[in-house]
Amino acid sequence: MNVTLRKVGKTPLDFEVKSDEITFKGYLQYYADKLILLKAKLSGKITTNCDVCAEEFMLNVDEDIEFFISDGIYEKEEDSILDVVESFDSTIEIEEIMNSETELIKSDYNSCKNCKTE
Repeated sequence: MNVTLRKVGKTPLDFEVKSDEITFKGYLQYYADKLILLKAKLSGKITTNCDVCAEEFMLNVDEDIEFFISDGIYEKEEDSILDVVESFDSTIEIEEIMNSETELIKSDYNSCKNCKTE
């Protein structure tokens, strides 16, 4: 799902993207200047490897995601907002954000239920 940032207004623009056993659902809303607020929930199951035994397992995911998307370079320094993703072509690909957030969760320390009891 490709969204043109200039079309995002004060009224929330809902989205829902599904892939395998994961769902990314939320909305985009104009915030200020060139900033768009993305607020969503990532839920379902993803396949990852245990950091203890290296076995593959299904990880339950239930994450709230919130950050800003800048239509162009984000230059404000006073009261700067730290969670800003910059878009250089005035569009944002929702599936790409979902995949990035999923990979971020996978890169965290994860252990399977067998290794959690040891």
